[in-house]
Amino acid sequence: MRKVALLLGGMLIGCALLGVAQETMDLDTALGFFQNDQIMIEYSEAGRAQLEEIIDALKAGLGVPEDLDEDSEDAVGAFEVDMALKNVVVSLSQAYYTLANVFMTEPENYPFYRAGKHWAFNALRMSPDFNDNEGGRFDESVAQETDVPAMYWLNANWLRSSKENKIQAVFAGVPAKSEMLSQRILELDPNYIAGGIYRSLGGYYEQLPSMMGRDMGQALFYLCHVVDEPSYCSECGAGEMVPGAYEYFENRTFFVEFYLMPEKHWEDAARILESVLDEEVGDVYPLMNAYSQAHAQTLLDEVNEHL
Repeated sequence: MRKVALLLGGMLIGCALLGVAQETMDLDTALGFFQNDQIMIEYSEAGRAQLEEIIDALKAGLGVPEDLDEDSEDAVGAFEVDMALKNVVVSLSQAYYTLANVFMTEPENYPFYRAGKHWAFNALRMSPDFNDNEGGRFDESVAQETDVPAMYWLNANWLRSSKENKIQAVFAGVPAKSEMLSQRILELDPNYIAGGIYRSLGGYYEQLPSMMGRDMGQALFYLCHVVDEPSYCSECGAGEMVPGAYEYFENRTFFVEFYLMPEKHWEDAARILESVLDEEVGDVYPLMNAYSQAHAQTLLDEVNEHL
């Protein structure tokens, strides 16, 4: 109920704001919503409408034609973008991931994850050094890449879109390529988005098919970089927690969803989810913390069935 009230309140405020400004958003305004690696909108229907408007403005700023098939990697890859607009392409990939992850459910979100993946690939392949096609190698390209956001959003969208057909993804080598991207991000900036790559790796090792090396010890190791739980983490060798990780609520919901619940630690799962629900969303991560609270309530309802 706490999150329902917040969501309805946000909808009323957001709808009032949308009623004031009906002009088409320009590129500079759209980019202004991206601050400190976050999209600064609220978790509401008005926030979703605003995000869709941001996506349209980013595409207009890139000159993307309306008939471009964003579900096709070849079509998106063939669309040429000036290197000066590379950050816009990466922002578009992040925006698609956020729309699919926060405001949609399966299976309607898969095409948007795929579009996000394709735009992230477009951004990386703008550099001639990222040559994974026509005889080039993905591993060599990733090993020399330095654009952390582009790699991060490629990996995030790729993993989510792969859930639509996990077997196909395995045969396409997605797990191995995701591991390459993840390890490169760890080398360059493991703290990006409050330890986002640790969250990703934790979920990755829990969700891997058994035949591909599902490993709960590895899941715990990576997730312990972003949670403060000594009873679980003191012996796993994770070391110090990422600075500020506690304030990013998704770190705790990931720990519950991808470790405590699979391992049936129901009481600790409930405790941590309650800690997420009891905190103020704050103004640093307004969208993701509000979304994480809503997800925490959903997880808590499931956990309570086991208590």
